[in-house]
Amino acid sequence: MASKLSQIVAQHRPDLGPLQELYKYLHQNPELSNQESETAALIAEKLRTTGPEDLVVKTDIGGHGLAAVLPNGDGPTVLLRADIDALPVEERTGLPYASTKRMVHAATGLEKPVMHACGHDMHITCLLGAAAALFSSRATWAGTLVLLFQPAEERGTGAQAMVDDGLYTRHGVPVPDVVLGAHVMPFRAGAVGTGRGVVATSADSLEVTIHGRGSHASMPHTAVDPVVVAASTIMKLQTLVSRETDPADASVVTVATVQAGDAENVIADEAVLGIDTRSTTAATRERMMRRIKAVVEAECACAEAPRGPEFRTTRSFPLTVNDEETTRRIEETFSVHFGEGRGEYDRNMPRLGGSEDFSILATAVDRPYCFFMYGSIEESRWDRIEAQGTIAKDIPANHSPMFAPAIMPTLQTGLDGYVLGALTFLGKK
Repeated sequence: MASKLSQIVAQHRPDLGPLQELYKYLHQNPELSNQESETAALIAEKLRTTGPEDLVVKTDIGGHGLAAVLPNGDGPTVLLRADIDALPVEERTGLPYASTKRMVHAATGLEKPVMHACGHDMHITCLLGAAAALFSSRATWAGTLVLLFQPAEERGTGAQAMVDDGLYTRHGVPVPDVVLGAHVMPFRAGAVGTGRGVVATSADSLEVTIHGRGSHASMPHTAVDPVVVAASTIMKLQTLVSRETDPADASVVTVATVQAGDAENVIADEAVLGIDTRSTTAATRERMMRRIKAVVEAECACAEAPRGPEFRTTRSFPLTVNDEETTRRIEETFSVHFGEGRGEYDRNMPRLGGSEDFSILATAVDRPYCFFMYGSIEESRWDRIEAQGTIAKDIPANHSPMFAPAIMPTLQTGLDGYVLGALTFLGKK
C-alpha cells in the first residue's frame, strides 16, 4: 500500500517552482499572532483558485483561522493542520527575501519587527502544495479532507479559539477521524521524524509582579528593593530543575524577561518577571507551577514586601502525545517513501523541547492525532557542522533571528509528508 501511495505522490505533486516563490512572499510578509488578516486572505484566495468547485472554504474562525472542506465519497475524515502566525523578531539572515516587516502590536500598541522565525511560512506553503496534490489525486482516495490553517499558535491560543468559536459546530467543519500536523525543524533537510507518545512538552508562561517600596538609590534602608528580590528569586528558581527534578524527567524553567525602574538613582516600586516553564508529564507540570509560586511568595515574604506578588498566566500549551495506532500507520507509510537511514525517516525522533497547541484540535472532540517533524538545514552544511560537533552552536534553532530553512528539499519533504499522511487514512483499498 505504501509504495502505491508514493507513486500517487510522485504523479500528483504540483510544480514546486511557484510554491517556492509563494514561500518567499510569505517569508517577506509575516504577521503577528491574532493579526494574520492578509495571510489568511491569501490562503483563502489560493484555495479557491486551485481547488475544485465543491471545495468549501470557511473563514474567520476563532479570529483569522480558516478551514477548507472537500467531501469525496464515503470514508474517514482527515484534518491536516498548518499554523500561520509569525514572531516579534528582527530578521538577521541576510537573505534576499528577508523580512523587513514591522507591525504595531495590537495588544500593546508598540511597533515591533516581525519574522517567520519558527517556519510557519513553510508550513503554509507545504500544506497548500499538499492540497493541490490531493485535489489532483482525488480519484485515488475516498472520504473527507479538511485543510485547517490556524492563527495564534505562538500564543498558544489559536487552536482553542477556533474550537470555542464553533469550528466543529457553528462553522460546520466535520469532526475528523484523525488529525495530522507537522513542524519544520533545524534538522538535516530531507529528514523526517515521528515518535509515539509524548513528542512535545507542555508550556506555561507567567507574568509575575514583585511589589517593593521605592526610594532614593542612596537610601536603600528606606526601601524594599524589588530588583534585589527579583534577583534572589531568579537564582532560587534555577534550583527547581537542578535540585528538585529527577534528571530523567526533563523540565525547564526560564526567566526570559526582567523589567524594573526607569532611572539609575531611583529604587523602583516593582519588578516584573516573565517566567516560562516546560514539562514532560502532567505531574511535573503541576508541581513546577506550584513551586514557582511558592518560591516567589517566599522571597517576597523574606524581604517584607508591602504586599504579595501577583501572577498572570500569559500562555499555556498542553502536552503533545501522539496516538500509538495512528503513529504506527504513519510509520509504515513514511518508512517506505522516505527510507530509513541517515538523513531519511526516523521513527524514534527525540522529543521536542518546544510546545504546541495543535493537539487541542483533536482532543476537543476526543480524536487521535499524530504530529511529525521535518528538517530544513541544507545537507552539506549540516554534515560539515555535525562532523565538527558544533550543532548546538552553529545551527540556528526556531525563534532565532538567523533561522532560515533551505527551501529545497524542505518544501518537497513537508508537502510529501502531508499528502502521505492523508492518503494513509483516505487511500482506497
